[in-house]
Amino acid sequence: MEWDISSSVDPVNPPSEPAFHPSTHASSPAGEALLPRVRLRTRFLISMLVITAGLTTTSFLLVQRSVQTHVRQSIAISLRDSVSAFQDFRHERETMLTNDVALMAALPITRSIMSNSDSLTIQDASRDVWRIANSDLFVLVNESGKVVALHTNTPGFTRDAAEKYFQQSLEEDRGESSHWWLGEHHLYQTFIQPIYRGSRTEGTLLGFLVIGYEINGRLAAEVGKVAGSQVAFSCGDEVIATTLPPAQVQGGNLRALITGSPQEAPHDVEIGNERFLATSLDLSGSRTTVVRLSVLESYDQATKFLDQLNRYLLLLGLAAVLVGSGLVFFISHTFTRPLGSLVAGVRALEGGDFHHPLDQRGGDEVAELTRAFERMRSSLLKSQRDLLESEQLATIGRMASSISHDLRHSLAAIVANSEFLVDSHLTPVQREELYQEVRTGVNLMTDLIDSLLEFARTRESLTPVFGNISETLQRAVQAVRLHPRHHARSIDVLCGPNVSGWFDQRKLERALYNLLLNACEAAPPVGGKVEVTAGEVSGAITVAVADNGPGIADSIREKLFHPFVSYGKENGTGLGLAVVQKIVQDHGGEIFVDRTAEGKTVFRIVLRGRGQDAARSSRDLAIATVVPAQRENASQDSVSHPGV
Repeated sequence: MEWDISSSVDPVNPPSEPAFHPSTHASSPAGEALLPRVRLRTRFLISMLVITAGLTTTSFLLVQRSVQTHVRQSIAISLRDSVSAFQDFRHERETMLTNDVALMAALPITRSIMSNSDSLTIQDASRDVWRIANSDLFVLVNESGKVVALHTNTPGFTRDAAEKYFQQSLEEDRGESSHWWLGEHHLYQTFIQPIYRGSRTEGTLLGFLVIGYEINGRLAAEVGKVAGSQVAFSCGDEVIATTLPPAQVQGGNLRALITGSPQEAPHDVEIGNERFLATSLDLSGSRTTVVRLSVLESYDQATKFLDQLNRYLLLLGLAAVLVGSGLVFFISHTFTRPLGSLVAGVRALEGGDFHHPLDQRGGDEVAELTRAFERMRSSLLKSQRDLLESEQLATIGRMASSISHDLRHSLAAIVANSEFLVDSHLTPVQREELYQEVRTGVNLMTDLIDSLLEFARTRESLTPVFGNISETLQRAVQAVRLHPRHHARSIDVLCGPNVSGWFDQRKLERALYNLLLNACEAAPPVGGKVEVTAGEVSGAITVAVADNGPGIADSIREKLFHPFVSYGKENGTGLGLAVVQKIVQDHGGEIFVDRTAEGKTVFRIVLRGRGQDAARSSRDLAIATVVPAQRENASQDSVSHPGV
C-alpha cells in the first residue's frame, strides 16, 4: 500500500452516521461590535422610552414656551393698565391740589400777609397759613420774584434754590398745572398760584403762592398700590423714591433704566438677580429737570408657578414612561412569546431535535410561520430518514460487494488447490505447498469475518484487565514477523519496562497488529523500516507506529478511517484502520496520524487513564470532545483523528 502525503495535511474525520444539522451563519466579530444583538422586546422598550421621552420633552418645551409668552403678554397688558391707572390718579390729584392752592391764594389772610412789605413779618405770619395748607413746601414770592417766605418739612431747600426754580417755572410755563423742584435730594411737585388784591382781572398783583408736595416713599407706595406694580421716581440720574428693595436700588441696571431714553413699550431689564418688564413715563416735560416714573412688573414672580408646572410635567412624563414601558412590555410579550417559542424550536433543530414542542395556536403571521416551520421540520426529518436508509443500503451494498469479492477469491483458491490435492501423482512437497495455499485462503476468510465481527461489536464487549503494554506489543510484533511477505522489513521496538494499565489485551493486540501490518506494507521492500515506541505521557499510555513509506495518498486522506477504504493493496479488505479506530474509541482513547519532518508516517494511539475505573467508564460513557495530546517531533502539518 502506497501512502503519499504532502506538507499540508488536512484533519482526518471519523466516520459518522449521516445527520441533518441546520447551519447557522454567525456574524463577524466586527459586525457584532457595530450591531450588537438586541432582543425584540428590548427594541420595543427602547423605542417606547425614546418616543415617550421625546414627546414629554417636546410637550415640556412647548408648554413652557407658551406659558412664558402668555405671561409676558399678561405683564405687558398689566403695565399698560398700571400706567393708565397712574395717569388717572395723577390727573385727579393735580386737579385737587390745584384747586387747593387757588383756594389758599384767595384767602384774606394770605392777601393780608402779602400786603406787608417786611420779609420777617411775612415769614412769621405765613407759618399759620402753611399749617393750614398741610404741604411739604410753602413759598411766598413777591411781585418782583423775590422769595419772602419759605417753609419746608425737611431742611436743605434754600431761598436761592426756590428763586431759581420759580424763575425757571415761569420761563418754561407751558400751561401745565404743576412744576418740579429739586433741592438737596428732595423732589417736590409744586403748584404756583398768583395772589391779587381784588379780582384777578381788575385787582393788583401782590405776589405768588407756591405749594409743593414731596415725592417720597409714602407717595411711591401709594402710587404702586394704585398701579399694582413696582414704581420708581427719578430725577435725572438720581432715584428719588421707589418701592423696590434697597439691594436692588443699588444695582447698576436701575441706573441704566432711569438714565436712558424713556420707553413706553414694555422691555426686559434685570435688577439685582430678578427679571422685570418695565415701561417709563416722562412726568416733567422739562429739559432742565427731567422727572421720570418707571413702572416695573416682576417676570420671575409672575413665572414662579412655572417651576411647579415643570415638576408636574416631569412627574407626568415619568409616569407616562413607566406606564408606557409596562404596557409595551405586556404587549411585546404577547408578540415575542410565540417568536421565542419558534426560536427555541430552531435552536433545538440545530442540535438535531426534530420533536421540540411548538406553539402553533393563533391565526396571525407568527402562528402561520410556526406552522410552516413545523411542516419544513417534518419534511427535513423524512428526508434525513430517507437519506439514512439510502446510506445504509449503499453501505450494505459496498460491504456485500467487497466481502463477496474477497470470499470468492479465497474460495476459488481453496477449491482449485483442493482439486490438485486429489491428484495421486503429487509428491509430499507438492502436497504441502497446496495445503499451505488452502490454509492461507482459509486464514484470509477467517480474518475477514473476524474484522467484520470486531467492527460490529459495541464497546460493552470490552474485557479490560490490568497488564503491561509491552507484552501485548511484543505479541503483535511477533505475529507480523511470522508473515512471510514481511521478513525483510526491519521492526524496531522501544518500550519502557513499566508501561501498564487497564485494557482489553486481545483487542488492543489486534489493533496494533493491523497498524504494524499496514506499516510493513507501506515501507519499501528494500530498506523498509518500521519503528514502534510505547511510553507514558501525563498518565496516558502512548503507542506510536512509524514507517518510512511514501505517505498517505490524497485520494483517501479525508476518509482514511472509513470502512472498506483501501489503496494500493491487492487483497485489502479496507477494514484494518476502521477496526483500529473502533478499538481505540472503545477504550476511550484517540488515534492520530502525523507526518514528521524526516518524511515518516506515524500512527499514534493515546489511551488516557491508568485506573480500573477509567477503563470501565470508557465502556459506558461516550466522550464528546477530546483535545489531542501533544505530539513530539511532529510538524505543524499533521493529520489527527480524535478517538471519540
